[in-house]
This record gives sequence, structure tokens and C-alpha cells, in this order.
Amino acid sequence: MKYIVTLMILIILLVGCASLDQVRTKNRENLVRLSIGMPKSEVLQVMGAETITVDTGNQINNPYRVETLKGKDGQVYEVLFYYTDVKKIDYAITDDELTPIVIENGKVIGWGWGFLNDNVTKYKYQIDIR
Repeated sequence: MKYIVTLMILIILLVGCASLDQVRTKNRENLVRLSIGMPKSEVLQVMGAETITVDTGNQINNPYRVETLKGKDGQVYEVLFYYTDVKKIDYAITDDELTPIVIENGKVIGWGWGFLNDNVTKYKYQIDIR
């Protein structure tokens, strides 16, 4: 009986938590469901917009990060970054482990680092010397 109770508790704990691998896999699978012109609200439904408790006891936000960036054309874009890859098993999530989804006027215009780098200037400094 003690064994059954312990097993049930373990199952409940495992069902309530996800692994980082499961988060990455789910996010990669959901990326293929995106389309150009999709409203941001639908992106958040497809990709998720929640905080997930992972098996290490830590939490990860989905999207992991949101930024407002200025495009090369002067347009302002909202970029949602989702955790989709692992480059080094160090439990630190770095930019190269995220996939950006670029939103303009509330709709998806593209995703991925190639698209972001071709269309959006991440940091632009302008200094006026008088």
C-alpha cells in the first residue's frame, strides 16, 4: 500500500511539471502552426502565454522574453522570443536558444533569427556631436 501511495504522488508531481526538453519540443512543434498575417492573440494561443514550472522546480515564461525593437525602416516591431533550442547544457537560456516571432501592427510578419536580423536593428546608437 505504501508503494502505491508513493507511486501515485510521484505520478502527480511528474504530470504537474514539464522538463525543459518538453518546453522546447512543444514550442518547436507549435512554430509550424504559425502563418504570416496571423494576429498576435492567435500566436499567443498557438505558442502559449503562460509560466511553466519545470522539473527542476524553476519556472520558465512562455514567451520567454518580449521586446519592442525598431526596424531598419524606422517601423517599431514587437518581438516574442520562445525557447526552442539548446546549445549548451548549462541550464542558462541564451539568445541563440530562442526563436523570435516578429509582430507588426498586431500581426505576424515573420520569425526566426534570419528574418529578425534582415529586418530589425537590435541596437542602434545615434550620437549627435555639436
